[in-house]
Amino acid sequence: QVQLVESGGGLVQPGGSLRLSCAASGRWRSIYDMGWYRQAPGKERELVALVQSGSFTKYGDSMKDRFIISRDNAKNTVDLQMNSLKPDDTALYYCYVKYTSIYRSGWIEVWGQGTLVTVSS
Repeated sequence: QVQLVESGGGLVQPGGSLRLSCAASGRWRSIYDMGWYRQAPGKERELVALVQSGSFTKYGDSMKDRFIISRDNAKNTVDLQMNSLKPDDTALYYCYVKYTSIYRSGWIEVWGQGTLVTVSS
């Protein structure tokens, strides 16, 4: 089982910055994808940014020029640096990990509990 602990959410003014961090713990065979999704009130969950195995990164369309994702495989962490934040970025941000277990075959996806980011003046 993999557990995720998120930190770094909070209230920030428009144009400001925040950094989210997520640490994975537990036991696994291999971690493939680590990243962040978000869900705003009344909207579907959407991709923010993802680092796949091999360091290939994917960003949501409205984030690629403002957010930077980084992954530390030695520490099993994934961070999200968010710059030039807008009110539309207000959402619950979820850490995401896709991995293979030592106990059974197949991919397993796990989500953090979410950390709230509020962008408001």
